[in-house]
Formats: sequence, C-alpha cells, structure tokens
Amino acid sequence: MILIILMLSCNNDDKEKIITNPSEGISKVELYKRPGLRPETTLTVPHFQIGVNPVPEVNEELYRRVYSIPGIEQKPSAASSWDGLYLTEDVSMAKPEATIEDREFGHIHTDGSLHIFLDPSRSQEAVDSCWAVFHPWALQETETGEQTEPGEEQKSWKGFVMLYTPLSIEELNVTFQLIVDGYNNVTGQNIIATDFY
Repeated sequence: MILIILMLSCNNDDKEKIITNPSEGISKVELYKRPGLRPETTLTVPHFQIGVNPVPEVNEELYRRVYSIPGIEQKPSAASSWDGLYLTEDVSMAKPEATIEDREFGHIHTDGSLHIFLDPSRSQEAVDSCWAVFHPWALQETETGEQTEPGEEQKSWKGFVMLYTPLSIEELNVTFQLIVDGYNNVTGQNIIATDFY
C-alpha cells in the first residue's frame, strides 16, 4: 500500500532552484518531482530496475557525460560486470566511505539505471522526489542500524541509491545532476553538471 502511495505522489512541475550550503560551500540543484509512476525495482540483491526499455540515444549521452568528468574512469564494477565509476588516483577523496569498494563510487547498469553514493540528505531528497530508490543494503542499515556482525569491520551504505533509467534528455539532466552530486560528495569538489552538456 505504501508503494502505491509513493507511485502516485511523483507528479509535480516545480522548477529547478540552485541552493548553496554555506557550511559546505557546495551548490546543488533543488529537485522537482519526477513525472509519472515510480519505476519498479527488485527488493533484493542483485538490485535492478524491472521492465525498462532504455532509449539508446539517451543511454549514449549518459555515458558520454559521465566519463567526460575529469577524474572518472570506466572500469568493470567490483559489484558485477557493470560499468564502474572509478576515481582516478590523482583525485582526492573527501569521503572514502562513500565508495562501493576501492575508488568506485557508483556503477551504471546496461539499462542506464545506476547505483551511486549520495550525501544521505541528498539521497533522501532523490527518493522523495521519485528520481531514486534506496538500495536494499541502505534500507537494511536504516532498519537495523548495522550491517555486519559485532567485531567485523562495518561498511556503511547510507546514501546508497539506485537512480532510475533516464528515458529522455530532460530526465537525463536530473540523473546527471545527481551523478555530479555524488562525485562532489565523495571528492569534496563543486563541479557544475551543466558544464558537461
């Protein structure tokens, strides 16, 4: 029942606004509600979007934009055979905990959906505005407060979300903004998404 309420709550035509957090010095674009119903995803791992038909031109532009950001290289993801978003060695990491493994802070699935670490408050905004859904591990951590057995090193999955497959350039603009937000979160930089259009 809650899922249905969320699915029906994804319509809004608010315009984007740029907000700067003075304490962090990082600008972000305010998200408007994603039009339409919330896409379906699996509830377990492997976590992926269900029933999506990606638009080849949009997927191609997604890859072009992502891998044109200085300091991001394309390598196989540590999680699977997807395309990882790895930070090159010359890029400093302000939040190394916001990585899947090593220097990978996200990965793109073949359908154009992707998993990425966002600042936890930004991930909540992305979920609330229907551009993302929390990864099951992020939900598990939220519910239990921990992910591993006592004595084991704990990996935090706070802020780890799936961004839905963009099906138009307009949707890609929002998805790419969130990817840039993830990059800025892990690196502490303040790059602007529109510089890569």
